[in-house]
Amino acid sequence: MTDNLRTAAVEWQGGMRFRGGVPGRAAIVIDADGVDGPGPMVALLVAAAGCAGADIVSILVKMQVNLTTFRMTVSGVRADEHPKRYRSIEFQITLAGDGLDETKARRAIDLSLTKYCSVLLSLNPDIAVSYQLTLTS
Repeated sequence: MTDNLRTAAVEWQGGMRFRGGVPGRAAIVIDADGVDGPGPMVALLVAAAGCAGADIVSILVKMQVNLTTFRMTVSGVRADEHPKRYRSIEFQITLAGDGLDETKARRAIDLSLTKYCSVLLSLNPDIAVSYQLTLTS
């Protein structure tokens, strides 16, 4: 059971800045003012992108793709009223690699976004999640 437990610690750094992460390991700065680091909502997008990215790379490796390029931008549209949560999230993904084709790329992305990305799947299921794919050589 403890293998499934995750713990993070944060410490206030002044203003709206917090430094945190896994106790005793490298830390990140979250700045609600967005000056000294990403704000919490952008950090959530980064977490979703990192999670989905790890899934996609892992799946493509299993498909025997020799990945040479992976770039991702993620954007979220927030509600106008508080709590101003995300209403939609869109990933823009650019991939290249030996043995990569559109079918494999879309399969890997679809599996990540609908089945494996624990960050996305921890969010409210009414958030519309979409992606755009660009394959390069």
